[in-house]
Amino acid sequence: MPKYLFIIFLFVSSFIVFLPDLSGQQLADSAFNFDIKNPIYDKGRGTIITLDEAHFNFHTLNGRYYPFGQLLQKDGYVLKSGNETFSSSYLSGLKILVIANALSGNGPWRLPTRSAFLTDEIHALNQWVSGGGSLLLIADHMPFAGAAAQLALSFGFNFVDGFAHRKDDNQEMFSSAKKNLSVNVITNGRNTSERIDSILFFTGQAFIAPKEATVITSLNDEYEILLPEVAWQFNDTTPRLSGQGLVNGAYLEYGKGRLVLMGEAAMFSAQVSGPQRNKAGMNHSDARQNPQFLLNLIHWLDRKL
Repeated sequence: MPKYLFIIFLFVSSFIVFLPDLSGQQLADSAFNFDIKNPIYDKGRGTIITLDEAHFNFHTLNGRYYPFGQLLQKDGYVLKSGNETFSSSYLSGLKILVIANALSGNGPWRLPTRSAFLTDEIHALNQWVSGGGSLLLIADHMPFAGAAAQLALSFGFNFVDGFAHRKDDNQEMFSSAKKNLSVNVITNGRNTSERIDSILFFTGQAFIAPKEATVITSLNDEYEILLPEVAWQFNDTTPRLSGQGLVNGAYLEYGKGRLVLMGEAAMFSAQVSGPQRNKAGMNHSDARQNPQFLLNLIHWLDRKL
């Protein structure tokens, strides 16, 4: 079997990431549970976290990011859906904003990918973070990377609108042992019990981080970035880049604010799919530290780290 056909087979059969017409089979795992031994807040007394749902987002609190919200609520946070486009007046009432897989519409997943955000929205977001806001920007593989590219560029990050995957098609584990997961304030957590030494990704994008940013997870020449004209349509002529020098996780203090960018979204979900109820995300048996990693990210954005 040609390698590009094997890649398509692997992605679709594993149900890690889905074509739009298969998305109905991708369900939140309502049974997912993670024991938080030392919640940062008493229940319902924490900072409000707003999850953007105003930009055709693939992940919502009542959908694929239900486990995301439930985990953070167990940590004491208050989760709200954000149903307004971004303006200075709207953003002034927020402290932590999460954007996960925004799109410009429900159109076909093909190039050129249109920005999910208007120029005025990008300006407002940039000024809000610079003034002290905290933003977690999650943008997956094409077309999500392209839809968030202009927003990311306003902060100095260059998103590559493609599919980042290992050439050997093995599991995407990032760890301190593999030296592709850095030791930093986020991976250290509040104490040794919260320290992160491995996290699992489920096929996303890659990007170039500015020198001022701290890289969390980095790629190498074991990765390649596929750049199809139409999402999921790969062949022998599909352009591709080496993953060397690219990253898929980073954070940055920007003005008075804080910013985390992650190039994969399923890692913060807990999903089941297909008749076998295949697991992808925080419920995966090899993603045991993904939930704590998410908590640590939010703690840093909340200035608890």
